[in-house]
Amino acid sequence: MKKEEYTYLGGLFNGIGTLLTGMKTTMKVYFRKKITEQYPENRKELKMFDRFRGTLNMPHNENNEHHCIACGLCQNACPNDTISITTETIETAEGKKKKILAKYEYDLGACMFCQLCVNACPHDAITFDQNFEHAVFDRSKLVLQLNHEGSKVISK
Repeated sequence: MKKEEYTYLGGLFNGIGTLLTGMKTTMKVYFRKKITEQYPENRKELKMFDRFRGTLNMPHNENNEHHCIACGLCQNACPNDTISITTETIETAEGKKKKILAKYEYDLGACMFCQLCVNACPHDAITFDQNFEHAVFDRSKLVLQLNHEGSKVISK
């Protein structure tokens, strides 16, 4: 950047020019249509943008089935261990052993919303939803169990 020496009048005109540039920007923004959301009153109408990362959830279909195969990739990808997976080994009708998901716990209070777990999942079993209201008085209420009791894996 070139340093320019101004005379008294040159510095005065430069200052007035930059002031007018700032005032032009201010007036443009001042007369723009306002987009303020009245949060507590219209809570039902609020929609976050599509890329918003709210609560992590595990989509279930109408038969209470999910896509999680308990591979543990999301747990390994999480940088601060907010995901805890408990698995069980069962024996199928053919006599083969199969690992199934017993419990999927997610600590919302410790989550960084980095989306590494969602990107690591090979079966799209977990996603972020649009929920943004997470205020609680007790941090233990932020530990969520994503798989429901009796939920089954969707076979592909």
